[in-house]
Amino acid sequence: MTHATAPNDALEIQCRNCGARLIVEPHLRTAECPYCASTSVVEREASSGVIDPTFALGFVIDRERARETCVRWIRSRGPFAKNEFKRAMPEKGRGLYMPAYLYAAVARASYRCDIGENYTETYTTTDSKGKTVVRTRIVTEWRELEGNTASYVQDVLVTASKGIPNALLEEVEPFDLRALLRYSPGVISGWIAEEASMSAEECTQLARNESLESIHRSLSGFMPGDLHRNLQAQVKLHDEVSELVLLPVWVFAVRHSESEPPVQILINGQTGVVAGRVPRSFVKIALAVVFGLALVLFLVLLFAMVAG
Repeated sequence: MTHATAPNDALEIQCRNCGARLIVEPHLRTAECPYCASTSVVEREASSGVIDPTFALGFVIDRERARETCVRWIRSRGPFAKNEFKRAMPEKGRGLYMPAYLYAAVARASYRCDIGENYTETYTTTDSKGKTVVRTRIVTEWRELEGNTASYVQDVLVTASKGIPNALLEEVEPFDLRALLRYSPGVISGWIAEEASMSAEECTQLARNESLESIHRSLSGFMPGDLHRNLQAQVKLHDEVSELVLLPVWVFAVRHSESEPPVQILINGQTGVVAGRVPRSFVKIALAVVFGLALVLFLVLLFAMVAG
């Protein structure tokens, strides 16, 4: 494979199969020849600033199964989805190796909160007829608790692609990271592979935020007692490790309207889990609200008639 200079950090390469010269956009790591459909893996110069992935995961779901999964998902959307969307067919899907960062760290937290212990109390009172009766009630006794904890943060995946938001990636997780392979050009040969379009610093901050949210949820579940309140925690992350990985996903575009952009649908290339933003019908939602209010009004009037 030969390289030549092209504008905007794009590369010009020669197809090994038919000899055609191709331009590879700067955000891609692979190129498909339009003449013979063979795929070439681009190995950029180190000076270009492009980071090679450390690991990659293989595809399990093939194109046909991914398309069938996408169609079923579209048809199964709830009653408030636009009818045009539920009738739409996905356009040609792309099997894509999307870049992501795999993050791990050690977390140390100092916390304080109020712990509530419930117990049953027996007491004597007077009922409506003036008789003395013995009753029970639940009483909560509060006490302060402070402490420290340490834990590992593992297997946090965050997007490194500006084209696939982190929230969308989270919806198709988890990936089976036990199947990680050490990256080599042969692993992604035959597939489209995207370069990271977000910096390592941006992705690390995303991973930290996600980790801190998870730690706070874990601390809440870790608290003893029957209930707790006023939980405050100071969390510090140490020994951070972040590796660039390539994740297998299928990406489909679904056009349902001439005036609206296509809906992006993402499918986990290992498990077939689907995610996407479903366009809602405001007419359907409004009709449902009106119907609900009318039903409540009818029941109120019916109850008033029966009571009268």
